[in-house]
Amino acid sequence: MVQLLDADGVRREHPGYDVRLEPDELLGLLRDLVLMRRLDTEAEALQRQGQLGLWAGSRGQEAAQVGAARALRRQDHVFPTYRDHGFLLVREADPLHVLSLYRGVDHGGWDPVALGVHPYTLVIAAQLLPAVGYAMGVQRDGAVGTGDPGRDTAVVACLGDGATSQGETAEALTWAAVYHAPVVFLCQNNQWAISEPVRRQSTVPLHRRAEGVGVPGVLVDGNDVLAVLAVLRAALERARGGGGPTFVEAYTYRMGAHTTADDPGRYRDAAEVDAWRDRDPIDRLRTHLRAEGVLDDAFEEALAVEADEFATRLRAGVRDMPDPSPASMFEHAYAEPHPQVQAERDEFLAAWARHEQDAPQQEHQDQHATAGRGR
Repeated sequence: MVQLLDADGVRREHPGYDVRLEPDELLGLLRDLVLMRRLDTEAEALQRQGQLGLWAGSRGQEAAQVGAARALRRQDHVFPTYRDHGFLLVREADPLHVLSLYRGVDHGGWDPVALGVHPYTLVIAAQLLPAVGYAMGVQRDGAVGTGDPGRDTAVVACLGDGATSQGETAEALTWAAVYHAPVVFLCQNNQWAISEPVRRQSTVPLHRRAEGVGVPGVLVDGNDVLAVLAVLRAALERARGGGGPTFVEAYTYRMGAHTTADDPGRYRDAAEVDAWRDRDPIDRLRTHLRAEGVLDDAFEEALAVEADEFATRLRAGVRDMPDPSPASMFEHAYAEPHPQVQAERDEFLAAWARHEQDAPQQEHQDQHATAGRGR
């Protein structure tokens, strides 16, 4: 397993991978990790308060996402799962656009073309074939292997360990291999597909399964942000240069529930969670930066203030989100007006108008009936 920082934050050497960053870049990684976790903490609290319908957390997986996101170039594209919030934060999306999705206000408010991060998919593995298709399109547009660092493009296809049990994953790997697509499959193996442990999904390490179709696999410590950055940089550079796909298994752990609708205490042992807590990706990087003299109290204090202000904005922003109009569900079904959708919209609006007209009368009748029962 590729590792550059051990669980105690001590720098390790690896014969195949290395990354050297300036102090500001290292502190930037810590900031990304801290803000990503704060987003997760606040979103979970907002869901418990009834402000979000659901939340898919990523606590413990921050290094896998931030390290990968920092390896991207501006022209690269990401096809995320429903918990890959780190990519959007690093790409400077407004996090309220993520929370609006989980509030049910919209389908995600960010611009996938501008940010290079495509919409979340809730269906497991559904994003993988579109990711490979997009990579093949990039290839046919002549944006691979030109030697121009501002043009050559790669795609990251995100998945969890549970998605490796889906047929779409096998199909996507096959297409990517056969067509030599410039795509990197980033599998965050967080050990649990809801309540199913990874040992019940595969008899071999997940990165080895890609070898069956000719895609090289790499196992990286997913709680080591430097190792993830180094491995993704190499895989993305290979893809951009025309070297084809790579499957990266980031070995990590989901510290929280699968979603806020889940109770992980019903299927996993507390001792297991405690053991992984000692491998916390934020503590690991913080310890390393302290030991190297890169991190001081002043930066920590400033980051804490920024995180608090970030959280305040999230809470206020969610509570201030207006409810969408009932007709808005028809607005983005097709890029151009569609006769059937228009007809359905007109029928819905007519029914809604009748409902609004009848509502005061029905409310009056209900009040009258209640008063009668009281007498």
